[in-house]
Amino acid sequence: MSKICDITGKRARVGNNVSHANNKTKRKFNPNLHKKRFYIPEEDIWITLKVSTTALRTINKVGIKEVLKKARINGLVLA
Repeated sequence: MSKICDITGKRARVGNNVSHANNKTKRKFNPNLHKKRFYIPEEDIWITLKVSTTALRTINKVGIKEVLKKARINGLVLA
């Protein structure tokens, strides 16, 4: 299961753990993803998306229909 947001395209980033002695070891910064079901009343269907918390805030503010439209334009969501 890939750790990529279906709406924003956020994915894991790479960085370093830095100790007090300034030793650096590789680490990953994973996005805060949640599997969530959304109802689209215009099409009378439920869809399941893996979304980040920022995408959830955007969906609450703008609406699922507008967010899906923009995601389709950006090539992140199919259909």
